[in-house]
Amino acid sequence: MNYPQFFKTIETIKVQDPLSQVLGAFSDGEYEFSYLDVVKSAGHSCPTVAGAYLITLEALKALYKDQRAIRGDIKVEFKESLEEGVAGVISNVVSQITGATDKSGFKGLNTKFARHSLMDFDANIQSSARFTRLSNNTSVDVIYNPSSVSASPQMMPLMQKMLQGESSKEEMQEFGKLWQKRVENIFANIPNVITLKLS
Repeated sequence: MNYPQFFKTIETIKVQDPLSQVLGAFSDGEYEFSYLDVVKSAGHSCPTVAGAYLITLEALKALYKDQRAIRGDIKVEFKESLEEGVAGVISNVVSQITGATDKSGFKGLNTKFARHSLMDFDANIQSSARFTRLSNNTSVDVIYNPSSVSASPQMMPLMQKMLQGESSKEEMQEFGKLWQKRVENIFANIPNVITLKLS
């Protein structure tokens, strides 16, 4: 399996999952998600998928400090509706990591370990997303804005040729490299693309 090597350098998200512990999936319910895990599920790596990973990573670090985030203890709200823009792509990544879903998630075992109804859209917030740690009712608003990380000027003409079916194999490969270079630069500039506000 070949993929950009910078994927390996991105901080992983460590979680503790009481449900997986009870059902014997992971010892002590502890495991972690990598950016590669998320990319495989999404089927691609782009600024949106990177942003979804980053808002989750930074929000959970703020809410749980040096502890593992607890799946099932996290509620997530989005300003956008599910059908708007890239909200669906972002929410899928966030759900994969946190376990939070709207109505479609796990209903629990005798009311315990439920994952449904922990994700809302059309929320009255001013941020990209709000993460709430239910065990202490602490919330963090996260804004993701990658506009400060510009794409290579070579990308647009290469994309146009590709979409018109006129690009060579070498040009398609070059486009992919330039696309992933911007993603890599986003991860290298987290303080400039992510803003957090605890409440």
